Amino acid sequence: MASEDSLSSNPLLQNFDFPPFDSVDAHHVRPGVRALLQQLEAELEQLEKTVEPSWPKLVEPLEKIIDRLSVVWGMINHLKAVKDTPELRAAIEEVQPEKVKYQLRLGQSKPIYNAFKAIRESPDWKSLSEAPQIKEAVLSGIALEDDKREDFNKIEQELEKLSHKFSENVLDATKKFEKLITDKKEIEGLPPSALGLFAQAAVSKGHENATADTGPWLITLDAPSYLPVMQHAENRSLREEVYRAYLSRASSGDLDNTAIIDQILKLRLEKAKLLGYRNYAEVSMATKMATVEKADELLEKLRSASWDPAVQDIEDLKSFAKNQGAAEADSLTHWDITFWSERLRESKYDINEEELRPYFSLPKVMDALFGLAKTLFGIDVVPADGVAPVWNSDVRFYCVKDSSGNPTAYFYFDPYSRPSEKRDGAWMDEVFSRSRVMAQKGSSVRLPVAQMVCNQTPPVGDKPSLMTFREVETVFHEFGHALQHMLTKEDEGLVAGIRNIEWDAVELPSQFMENWCYHRDTLMSIAKHYQTGETLPENVYKKLLAARTFRAGSLSLRQLKFATVDLELHTKYMPGGTETIYDVDQRVSIKTQVIPPLPEDRFLCSFSHIFAGGYAAGYYSYKWAEVLSADAFSAFEDAGLDDIKAVKETGQRFRNTILALGGGKAPLKVFVEFRGREPSPEPLLRHNGLLAASA
Repeated sequence: MASEDSLSSNPLLQNFDFPPFDSVDAHHVRPGVRALLQQLEAELEQLEKTVEPSWPKLVEPLEKIIDRLSVVWGMINHLKAVKDTPELRAAIEEVQPEKVKYQLRLGQSKPIYNAFKAIRESPDWKSLSEAPQIKEAVLSGIALEDDKREDFNKIEQELEKLSHKFSENVLDATKKFEKLITDKKEIEGLPPSALGLFAQAAVSKGHENATADTGPWLITLDAPSYLPVMQHAENRSLREEVYRAYLSRASSGDLDNTAIIDQILKLRLEKAKLLGYRNYAEVSMATKMATVEKADELLEKLRSASWDPAVQDIEDLKSFAKNQGAAEADSLTHWDITFWSERLRESKYDINEEELRPYFSLPKVMDALFGLAKTLFGIDVVPADGVAPVWNSDVRFYCVKDSSGNPTAYFYFDPYSRPSEKRDGAWMDEVFSRSRVMAQKGSSVRLPVAQMVCNQTPPVGDKPSLMTFREVETVFHEFGHALQHMLTKEDEGLVAGIRNIEWDAVELPSQFMENWCYHRDTLMSIAKHYQTGETLPENVYKKLLAARTFRAGSLSLRQLKFATVDLELHTKYMPGGTETIYDVDQRVSIKTQVIPPLPEDRFLCSFSHIFAGGYAAGYYSYKWAEVLSADAFSAFEDAGLDDIKAVKETGQRFRNTILALGGGKAPLKVFVEFRGREPSPEPLLRHNGLLAASA
């Protein structure tokens, strides 16, 4: 047992204005989290004894409990993502089950559930708060009678196990395939970066003399290896072999996921019936903006607009391949499409990402981003380094001020990659949510604090961090999420900011901000050469714009196929019936794939998004969010992108609705309040160059 004095100095248990990121260490985690859980367990027992169906006697104490846990857990999880050590990882792994156990106990507390139910049924529920989703947020499976709840919990445990097994099988099957190549002729066309990767893979498998130039080269099915082969390998039979291996992952032998998928679908259906729904898609949609019908309708609208352009894409590839004298030009198939698309793209929009880097230096990009936020939303972003402790000296800290100069939020920005301790990718997360209940003495509300993390090239000497255009889009995207967290006007902590925002609506502000990267004035204000100050050449801007819609029909259909097969499996498919999962896949493909899939296509066996991720009966939400964000951006286009007064007015409206109302109001209502009507897919089709086809 940790001694009292060491607990009293444990930074996880202190009161703090900003998390002590600089002083938390792996050895604080076990004693700190265990002491916290003990304390919160006592508070929960106390709450269960004293709870009454009123805001101050139920929601406020509950928020305090949930907040303490999420702030402390968020802090150590964040450190694991940006400053990982084996000790920290082991400590978190050890206390995680105890934390999950406490959360389940909290989520299935009968006294709390009964108090919520009583509030819901009381006459003053309407006036209490705009946040009726709180009940759904806090409760899962708890309204069931005891025997049914046991079944429910069993199903949950079993589903958890199955999805783990699904993932493991995909991973093991991916690892299992290895193709060693010794003759350089067989890998003509592959770029040096890929050859280096293949040689490195060969070294790790015992060919210690392998080099990028002389081989041997080892090809695997990991994305960084699979993609370059499909894009660049001139050897057609190699592409075919790798494609077929990729599509049949985890579909045979000990690693076969077929039965696991069936069992997952069967249990999801049982869970739906227990909760009183007809199928699992209805369960998924219960906490989303869409309904099954609305999602179906949208997918069909987008599909019919994308079909002809996708057919045209294939024709374009055929004639291009013919001009290049390719023997396969008339019979292009799955393992040719990516290869020839890449050749066509090079010939049309010869944009070299690397050559553009000098035009996108991080300081200029951030200045332009903050400038845009000021124009659109009337906020000032000012450096506040030193106000809060940070986890690395490269991390910047900013304060967001409203038009009268009052702080409304803060955020951390950790821009550079640190491969030895930081996970890759880019993300935004909350540190504190805006909250009335959690306000410090003397203030009426606790201000929201966010963090944005990216993985860019660090500055070298006096050369700033230089970015690819994709990385510029990523910073705009993450800042969009951060804005929704920081500019919320919702004071109920449980639904402030990004909390409780429906899965299919949460990407709206982030994708909305990305649109500005293609807006000429915004882009040209960023894209200045870091040495000479010259602006990005006009012809390069035109290419960036054109490349955005390259093969849009084909790319759109591909996403629509995934989304449609996902909905079919979770609505109409009956596990154990006459139709197999592969029959469903083939049936959906008739309308969503220009080149029909191979009869032996087993892509479902590695479709982790829906069988081991959070996208079950939810894959459509990628497209749903694209529709919302394109439509929101089109409000600015309608107002006139060059009319600064109109842009400011529209921006203010966007701020007061989409960014301000958080999870406290149904997102469809929020959207209609901003746009004056329900969302329309037309702006997305127009931005993707697909509108003419559907007219």
